[in-house]
Amino acid sequence: MADILYTYKNQVYANITNKCDCSCRFCIRSHKDHVGDSETLWHKQDPSLEEIKAAMDQFDFTGYTELVYCGYGEPTCALDNLIESAKYAKERYGVSIRVNTNGLANLYHKRDVIPELAQVVDSVSISLNAPTKEAYQDVTRPEFPDAFDSMLSFGVECQKAIPSVKFTVVDVLSDEDIKASQELADRLQVPLRVRKYS
Repeated sequence: MADILYTYKNQVYANITNKCDCSCRFCIRSHKDHVGDSETLWHKQDPSLEEIKAAMDQFDFTGYTELVYCGYGEPTCALDNLIESAKYAKERYGVSIRVNTNGLANLYHKRDVIPELAQVVDSVSISLNAPTKEAYQDVTRPEFPDAFDSMLSFGVECQKAIPSVKFTVVDVLSDEDIKASQELADRLQVPLRVRKYS
């Protein structure tokens, strides 16, 4: 079985699904099978809620204050397991919850899932990836034609319900695109973080 929990740069991550509704050109999973101290992040089949909870029970959370849902898939594609396991982690281990997401959960589930996320999630990091719809479609290659606008809207609406919300871009973008991404984030009044590509 693939690793469900793994650590990277002094943080603990939950890898709960390999499903993803994007095929980003720069996605790390197209280059290697693992990150941090994991052996592999490729599940033969996605773990059940019971398996996720068991992995949490086997992990020593001493010194960790946050659990980040981010693995070799889009965590909101496994929304029920995300919500229930996040509740379990918060109640049992006292960690805060962050979700690293492509921001397409409402499109994927065909409904507004933000109220469900807001029950347990303290922080959301949304992959902006590009400052324009055309560039976003080219880089992210989402399943949905209206993904860019939906992702932006998701970020704006999350801010109304979740304590900390950020858009992110990776520093492989040109300086010009990073500046344009910052201007877009500023217009939407959602903070932007530029991530190092590892």
